[in-house]
Amino acid sequence: MSESTEGLLNEGHRTRLLRLALDAMELPVIAMLARPLYLRLFRRPARVDNLYYGIYGSHDEARRAAEALSTARLPATYDLAEAARKYRAQLQQVRSCDYAAMFWLERALAGGARKVFDLGGHIGLAYYGFGRYLDLPRGTDWCVHDVPQVMQAGRDWARDHDLRGALHFAGDPAQADGCDLLISSGALQYLDYSLPQLLQRLRRPPRHVLFNLTPLHPTRGYFTLQNLRIAICPYRVEGIPQLLAAMRDLGYTERDRWSLHERQLHVPFHPGYGIDRYYGFYFTRESDGSGE
Repeated sequence: MSESTEGLLNEGHRTRLLRLALDAMELPVIAMLARPLYLRLFRRPARVDNLYYGIYGSHDEARRAAEALSTARLPATYDLAEAARKYRAQLQQVRSCDYAAMFWLERALAGGARKVFDLGGHIGLAYYGFGRYLDLPRGTDWCVHDVPQVMQAGRDWARDHDLRGALHFAGDPAQADGCDLLISSGALQYLDYSLPQLLQRLRRPPRHVLFNLTPLHPTRGYFTLQNLRIAICPYRVEGIPQLLAAMRDLGYTERDRWSLHERQLHVPFHPGYGIDRYYGFYFTRESDGSGE
């Protein structure tokens, strides 16, 4: 067995042991003693993915808590050069959780959608990854919005890798106004505004709205904090009934939804707030002729 293989096995073993220890912390007998220990762990660069802490009623409240818990090694912001280097593997592949979104994207493009606004699209992960499997029609315009350092890395990457020349970046999410399709994959939970709040601001909202890999609770919305290994950030979880009602009020019809059981969310010491799956949704809206 090579040293690298043995190292991976040892790391996997340590990760499983740590997960078991985290589960044991919540046993009623030791939870009171374990909470400060868990908080100390949470404030360090995590050795396991997706650690969460606390329940908060608003993004502002969660942001203040993140700032109070942040350290030099774990700042309370995702606007980092290190963030721009994450997920590079997804430029060359499509994850299994992406196929439903890719199906509806292809259908929308075939139906005439050309202006795509990719909300929280990193350096263009969906543009490059989906583009390996889809023929983007001539005239497709793909605009990504993300934090400034990530977008700058995306512009730098595009100079050598965007062979279609269809990708560009927008510093203001309101530039989604007039797009045909708004897509977001695994990003809505990090925004300081909700998707309906953004759509409500647009004079010409998109006909197609497609989002994927999103944490949604069956009954209620809340905020928590997530340790991203490089930062501590507020993390939004919306309630499904509230989200659907808001989308209906904006004139959108649910066309499809899908469950992603490979992702779960557990907030230690807060029973009832966990979710056993993430979701994707596809909505359409009939044009009302505004702005035409």
